[in-house]
Amino acid sequence: MTAVSMGNFPDDIFTEPNDVDPDTLANLGPLTRLAGVWESAAGHDINPKEDGPEHRDFIERISFEPIDPQANGPQLFYGLRYHTHITTAEEDIAFHDQVGYWLWEPATGLVLQSLAIPRGQIAIAAGNAKPDDDTLILTAERGQTEYGICSTSFLEHAFRTDGYMIKVTFNPDGSFSYKLETSLFVRARGQFLHVDENRLVKVSEANPNPWMQLIAARAARSRSAPVPNISS
Repeated sequence: MTAVSMGNFPDDIFTEPNDVDPDTLANLGPLTRLAGVWESAAGHDINPKEDGPEHRDFIERISFEPIDPQANGPQLFYGLRYHTHITTAEEDIAFHDQVGYWLWEPATGLVLQSLAIPRGQIAIAAGNAKPDDDTLILTAERGQTEYGICSTSFLEHAFRTDGYMIKVTFNPDGSFSYKLETSLFVRARGQFLHVDENRLVKVSEANPNPWMQLIAARAARSRSAPVPNISS
């Protein structure tokens, strides 16, 4: 699966769809199985250190929350807002923290991951998928203005990120696994492949997106409203 070639756009770039289904959980395509909260103590990381590659095991919790449908004019996305928090058994401080969105465009099969980490780096990765795919592969490259990577001056100087790839696999037992490969150029050391892997299990289901919660609340109020007593 490779990134979609974004072309063949309509001439009308302003008119938004008027038949949007408010139910995000019913329209996430291949992202449907990600919705919810996941945990694992089986993560593994390989990162660059002065003395050579460091191998670390980590503990991870990821939450994926449905958001309301989002439109760029005629382009319509359904998606999940996510937060990844990673610790280790040896330290109290967070090993890694990350936020962003996973987005699905039903009309084209485009899958996006936007990510931000609190060390001054952001990226947008893209791939293609069908609604029932068991594997997602998304990529981003430094220097690209559409699906690229942006870093602080220090990271560009010392730990330049040239490429990013995430592979997500939905397993038959209901868990999901991922493998991250980040291509770095480490100053005075050369190329380094930073790898993260984990397999996570779901610990709770996701709540509906805010629009659907509002619809449900209105329906509940309507059902509980008193019936007028009409008598002759």
